[in-house]
Amino acid sequence: MSEITESRLEAAAAIRALVHALTAHDADDATLRALAGDVRALLAPLAAAPRRTRAIPSFDAIRSGAPEPGESRRYAMADRAVVGPANPTSVDVEMRRVEEHEGVAEVVFGPAFEGALGRVHGGMVAAVFDDLAGFVLGLVGRPGFSIRLEVSFRSPVPTEVTVEFRVRLRERRGRKLLVEGEARLGDQVLATAEVMMLTVDQAHFERHARELLGGSGEPAG
Repeated sequence: MSEITESRLEAAAAIRALVHALTAHDADDATLRALAGDVRALLAPLAAAPRRTRAIPSFDAIRSGAPEPGESRRYAMADRAVVGPANPTSVDVEMRRVEEHEGVAEVVFGPAFEGALGRVHGGMVAAVFDDLAGFVLGLVGRPGFSIRLEVSFRSPVPTEVTVEFRVRLRERRGRKLLVEGEARLGDQVLATAEVMMLTVDQAHFERHARELLGGSGEPAG
């Protein structure tokens, strides 16, 4: 299976920075044409490389290696959308565990995530809540999926400013986990969320992952 290497993380971070720089700055036509040519030249060797094999995470291993309260650690599926550090389209986030089933993250939305002027697109805020709720799955050691997401916006979430996101397990109802979250700027609550997640067993998670990946997924070693 393909591993997430430091070189992949470095490449993703560089491309992420390029996207935000292109979005935020009004470069002249010559610079933009040169940039387009450079990017096109890089596409061919990337496309010629072998297709990556996705690793299907073991939630037992995730739970046994979960950070202690106060520790920071990147969690599984680092190439996933929204907050995967190996994905150049994501927000680069590192979660910190603060209680048994609670995590906090400092998030800076770059210029590419702007919706209305100066504020983050609401869909991106909701996506971050949804993804960070998955941190709780890692802490309880059970695979699962979001089945309901409700977000309430109280104030604009600004771009290029550090915003604190916090998620915690509020309630367990059999296979269902109710996760609540909030986004704060200092003492001001910008948005709140409730995410209902449905847990499944590891075999179910692996079987459906392989089906969706066309049989190419492999369990993490």
